Amino acid sequence: MKKIFAALVIIFSCYHSVFAQGTKTISDCTVYFNVSIEDANADPQVIKSMAGATKVLYIKGSKSRSDLITPGFKQTTLTDAKSDTTVILRELGNTNYISYLNNSKRKAQNKKYEGIQFANTNEKKTILGYECKKVIAKLTDGSTFNVYYTSSISPSNKDFEYQFKDLPGFVLEYESESVEGKTKVKYSATKISVEPVPIAMFDLPKSGYRVL
Repeated sequence: MKKIFAALVIIFSCYHSVFAQGTKTISDCTVYFNVSIEDANADPQVIKSMAGATKVLYIKGSKSRSDLITPGFKQTTLTDAKSDTTVILRELGNTNYISYLNNSKRKAQNKKYEGIQFANTNEKKTILGYECKKVIAKLTDGSTFNVYYTSSISPSNKDFEYQFKDLPGFVLEYESESVEGKTKVKYSATKISVEPVPIAMFDLPKSGYRVL
């Protein structure tokens, strides 16, 4: 029995060592995404509103910040895994809004992602030098979308993308449906920086925002 136990300990230790060496946790990084609509049948007004849109993701330890920037709209989502809080800032024209989400509100907002399943495929591609695996995400309503993630790196905080929190790696390309559910928007990482992110990036505005 002692020999079997010792063997299991060795096997587990080896597995843990291989996994640890194969996946590097990133606690400070900035990731830039290109945002595009590739659906030829999409509403021309929607395509125009998303022209030149970008997304920038900042991660620092338990904190994350995601900026979605379009020609006429900007949304910033700030999360803190340690305090389990989320704050959303929206800038529309000259009007600014702020929303505070606790755990229950965040779950309600992401209800459509509950029960999400990921089907593995044999497809792979390299994004920013990282080999990425393609999985097909399926929601309980039957809708699907493509996701590419690398298992070489993993963010220290996964609260910024609720739907991907259980994937074992860093998502570098994915699709998302528009609010109306008619158009798929594609997010593709174009640059990753591992330079330290200033803590001031996570400060909340003290005025100029209406509470929603």
